[in-house]
Amino acid sequence: MTPTGGAVVFDLDGTLIDSAPDIRVVANRLLAERGLAELSLAETKRFIGSGTSVFIARLRAARDLPEAEQDPLHAAFVGAYDTAVDLTVIYPGVVPALRALAGQGYALGICTNKPLRPAQSVLRHLGLDRHFSAVLGGDSLPQRKPDPAPLQACFEKLGAEGPRIYVGDSEVDADTAQAAGVPFLLYTLGYRKTEVGQITCAAAFDDFADLPGLVAALA
Repeated sequence: MTPTGGAVVFDLDGTLIDSAPDIRVVANRLLAERGLAELSLAETKRFIGSGTSVFIARLRAARDLPEAEQDPLHAAFVGAYDTAVDLTVIYPGVVPALRALAGQGYALGICTNKPLRPAQSVLRHLGLDRHFSAVLGGDSLPQRKPDPAPLQACFEKLGAEGPRIYVGDSEVDADTAQAAGVPFLLYTLGYRKTEVGQITCAAAFDDFADLPGLVAALA
């Protein structure tokens, strides 16, 4: 049966989960093999958001690694990414908010630039997979965010009638929502690079207990 309450799609890293510690471990293992200084947690968070290839490009730039290292580093990073789940945690209040939204009739999905396999892996590890009817990763389509195609495809896969809303934590997410023509709700405790006031959003929140009300106000 087609959901009638509309659809809410979420970004993953920095929005529903704090995965930066695990990503940092994988990255620092690669840097250690090359005798280079490790990434700080702050650096790791700054590099997240535009997919694994951009993450590796930013890592290379920060450690003066040549472009020739891009492909081998990226392959090694992606190869270790599926099991990088041990330090990742769900942000407080996420699960009750998801349950509340589902109870209000919303179909729920994920649109992330994280590759699909590690996204599915961490969702299963944390028991979050049961909440989402559609998950699109950064490699699910030829395009990735901020191109609107993945977000639009996620909404179409959910097949819900009613309002469509995107929830994320970053400038990339805001740009994606704007390109797709849907309202954007900004989680302010994630991995954004700029001040909250510089990011276009319908509303900003730092407590997931507020999310169902914000969604209801937009709907």
